[in-house]
Formats: sequence, structure tokens, C-alpha cells
Amino acid sequence: MSQRRGIHVDQSELLCKKGCGFYGNTAWQGLCSKCWREENQREKQRQIQEDWALAERLQREEEEAYASRHQRAQSQPAITPFNKFEERKTKEKSSKVNTVTKFFTPSTKTPPKKDAGAADAQSTPSSSSSASRQPIPDSDRATREFIDFLKSVKSGREIFKQCRAFTEGMVYKRDMGADELSECVQDFYQNLSDRLQNQFKGSTEHVERVMDEVEKYMMTRLYTEVFCPETTDDEKKDLAIQKRIRDLHWVTIEMLCVPVDEEIPEVSDSVVKAITDIIEMDSKQVPKDKLACITRCSKHIFNAIKVSKKEAASADDFLPTLIYIVLKANPPRLQSNIQYITRFCNPSRLMTGEDGYYFTNLCCAVAFIEKLDGQSLNMSSEEFELYMSGQASPNWPRPTTASSSSAGSAALTQVHSSLDLLTGLGERQERVVEKARQLESDLIDWTDEVEQKVQSALESFPLDTQTSSAIDSENVENELLPPPLQPQVFAG
Repeated sequence: MSQRRGIHVDQSELLCKKGCGFYGNTAWQGLCSKCWREENQREKQRQIQEDWALAERLQREEEEAYASRHQRAQSQPAITPFNKFEERKTKEKSSKVNTVTKFFTPSTKTPPKKDAGAADAQSTPSSSSSASRQPIPDSDRATREFIDFLKSVKSGREIFKQCRAFTEGMVYKRDMGADELSECVQDFYQNLSDRLQNQFKGSTEHVERVMDEVEKYMMTRLYTEVFCPETTDDEKKDLAIQKRIRDLHWVTIEMLCVPVDEEIPEVSDSVVKAITDIIEMDSKQVPKDKLACITRCSKHIFNAIKVSKKEAASADDFLPTLIYIVLKANPPRLQSNIQYITRFCNPSRLMTGEDGYYFTNLCCAVAFIEKLDGQSLNMSSEEFELYMSGQASPNWPRPTTASSSSAGSAALTQVHSSLDLLTGLGERQERVVEKARQLESDLIDWTDEVEQKVQSALESFPLDTQTSSAIDSENVENELLPPPLQPQVFAG
């Protein structure tokens, strides 16, 4: 039991801290989506009241200061113009207060107009940014599938108009923060779900099926706008968790107390499938499809544990194995995918059911990896830091007896000798590269110097190309030349 104290998570810790019975989420401070929204609304309302009280206090202080400044002017004869001036000032101050009230009122959280939104979206062209955006094939396919599904649903045309108007209106809110975008989508989910509950009384399954299709249609169209938006630090968190997992490459299956035997072919196959599913999550666009990847991965994990232990897996076995799978897979954009599911998934799916349970465990696994230390792996902090820095590895031999101590020491000596040799070779390579660069620079300087000297010599002693030789001249007037040789005949 002492081996698992750093990994064990009580199942009650997965539930909402408010005690409502739904699954909580670390992104919502351990609350479920319902309690988090209620808590967030209360906090915003409290902030609005405080801001309103501050605005009233400032206005009151301004009025008192204004009245005290003009009390001394009561004896002036121009009373009527002063009254008009004071009335105008009062109107200006009241307009300022109304502006402050509108600023702090959460009017941007309400969903866009339902009546004129659909008609305007159909007849009025979008802005230049949205008009130039061409619909992608996935969006067109999702639209056709959504229309085909709504043909058999009562008031399906109205549902489609509302969803289309909302998605087109979200284009103008791309500059909003991720939490504000999430709240807009969640408000739309909640309002539409309430209307469907009234329409399909007693048919919760039918309502959930419609909401699943609504989510698929909306999130396929909004994916590029709301996944990993620029207003968040999701990308920074992705890089941080990827680096963290790479640094933890040395963590073994024994350190995590994972009850999985990868030597068994069926277990190895399940582990590979689990890794594939968790990586495939990034290729999906709909939150429901991403959750389906997490669910399939979890089921493969349970199957691997069951085959290894030859008995049903427990929750205490599942979480360490999930951590091990995440460490081996190092899924791309892990934090962005978790945040995307948290912000834009149908809240009822995260609060209950196996999808919500597995997703909550994944969030716990990521939080555990981020806070992983030596105590969690039953080792000293010094040993943990040596492994993290790469100065040591659990795969290196560890001497246990006096006879093996000398062999281990010899192996370590050889390893250190090899490291020293590699360090020396690296330093020599750096010196060779530095000297090569210096030689290249010297050659360039020498070439420039030679060119300058040649040019200077040519400028100092120019060649006279017009002077001709006397031998080549037609008029040879040189008496010093010897007479030409005459041929002579000798008698035999």
C-alpha cells in the first residue's frame, strides 16, 4: 500500500466539491459544470454590485463637491441660466451612470437574436473577414447531415435556423476571451435543451440525441475559431506538458505500480490501441468524438489490466495505467484538447456517465504528471533530480552485493570515461570549427588584399597599348641592324 500512496486517488475526489453527485473538473476548481456556472454567475453578480456601489459613491461624492463649489454662487443675479446649466450637468452625470451600468451588465452573455438572426444571415452578406472565409468540406458535410437529421424532428426547421444564426453570430465574437465564448455556447446549449425538454416531455433520450447533433453541427463549424484561441495560453501549456512528459521518459511501469504485463500479446495489443486512441483524439473536431477516443482508450486499459491480473480491474489500477499510457503516448496538444472539451462539450455528458468518468480521470492523470515528484515514485528528491537532468538512469546497473559492487563500479567508470571522451571530442570539434572559420576569414582578407595590390599596380603603371615595335613597322630606319644574309653556293 505504501507504494501507491503517491498515485492513489479516492473516487470521492473525482466528484464535485459541492456534493451534488456529478463529476468535477480541475479546470473548474473541482466543481461540476453546473455548480461552476452558478458559482461564476454569483461571483460576477457580486462584482457587478460592487462596481455599481463604487459608481454610486463616486457620483455622490461628485455631486457633493459640485454642490459645495456652487453654494457660494447663490447670491448671483443670473439664476435662471444657472438652473439650466445645473440641469444639463445632472443629465450628463445620469447618462454617465447609465453608461457605467451598461458596461457592467453582462449583456454580451445573452445569445444572439433568434428572430431576425436567421433571416439576416440568409439575406445579408457577412463582414469582409467572414465573407472571404470559404466553408471547409467537413463543415458542409456536417450541415447536410444535420439537415437530414432534423427532417424527422418536430420543429427541426426552427432548430436549424437558431443554430445557424448562433454560429454565424459567433464569428463577430472571435475577439472575446475563451471563457466568454464558452459561456455563450453553454448558454445556448442550456436554453435549447430547456425548450426541447418542454417539447419532448419525458423523452430525455430524444433530447440528448438532438443535442448531440446540435453540438456536432456547431462545433464543426466553429472549430477553427474556438479551438486553442489566441486569447488563451493553451499553446504554451501544450508545450510545457509535452516537455514535461519528455523529461519523464525514464519512468518505468514498475515505478507507477501498473498491474500490466506487456509480455502477453493481448495485453501489448491493448496498450498499443490505447496509445493510438489517445493520440487520435487530436484529429477530431467535435467534443463528443474526442471523448469517444478517451473512452475507447480507457476500455483498452481496463482490458489490459483484466488480462494481466486475470480478474476485474479496479479504479486504483486504472489511474496509474492511464498515467503510464499518457507518458508513453505524449499526445499532441493535450491541454488544448482538454480545455476544448471542458469549454464546449455538452455539460450533461461531462457530469455523468462513463465519458464524464474517464475524462475526469484523464484530467487527474495530467495533473499528477505536472506535479510528479520523487515522493510520488517512492524515491529521494536527489535521485529524482538526477533522473530528470539525465545524469542518471534507472536502467543503469545497481550493485547489490560486494561481488557485484566492483563490476558495477567498473561499468560506471567505463561510462564516465566514455562521457569524458565524448566531452573531449566535442571540445576538439568546436576548436576545429573555430579555426576553420578563422582560416576562411583569413583567406577572404588575403584575397581582398591581393586584389587591392594588383589594382594599385595597374593604376600606377598603366599599359601603353598604342606603341608599336620597330620590327613590325613598314619603314625600318635603324642603321644598327645587320644586313640580311645572302644565300651562297659552294662547289662540290
